[in-house]
Amino acid sequence: MPSVNPKKIAELEALLFTYGEPIQLKKVAELLDVPPDECGALVGAYEESLYGGDSGLMLQRDRDRIQLSTKPDYSAVLQKIIREEFKEELTPAALEALSLISYLGPIPRATVDYIRGVNSSFTIRNLLMRGLVERNQDPERKHAYEYKITMDFLKHIGIARVSDLPEYEKFNALLSKYDVFSETANSPADAGAEKNPAETNG
Repeated sequence: MPSVNPKKIAELEALLFTYGEPIQLKKVAELLDVPPDECGALVGAYEESLYGGDSGLMLQRDRDRIQLSTKPDYSAVLQKIIREEFKEELTPAALEALSLISYLGPIPRATVDYIRGVNSSFTIRNLLMRGLVERNQDPERKHAYEYKITMDFLKHIGIARVSDLPEYEKFNALLSKYDVFSETANSPADAGAEKNPAETNG
């Protein structure tokens, strides 16, 4: 395998962590500014580093898409985190993400990340598992997803439709000003890591 720039490997890891969902290799090459024919070597080098060390992460592959995930060996730890989360009420972080999805949905996770300023993978996964939000494929973008609140959530809070949310028009208009991915949704948010150990599960 040809020599790979360690900085590019670090950039790849940061990209996959922030993106949080399957991403096409072509998009990876574009975002990291590397030739497509070198992208495979870069991904291979990163994957080798994950399996060759003590990392709890692994690279999942699906044809021309890759995603950062956790190794099955550590599923017990993650299940413990999930069980603890379900014992508690929604955290402020979860309420933030739920509010954004409620007033802006359907929206890509990148928009939630951008507005909150942190990676929201774990938080949104928690909401998905609680049945408060759902994920659907973006009709405009192949292999991309959008999030919106569920009918069960609407039923739980006693309203018939999203537009019945308190001051919906006001907050939808206000938050839409920060939805920079409405037109350029192919780019992931340039967001920091949320302080939760399970965030690395993408």
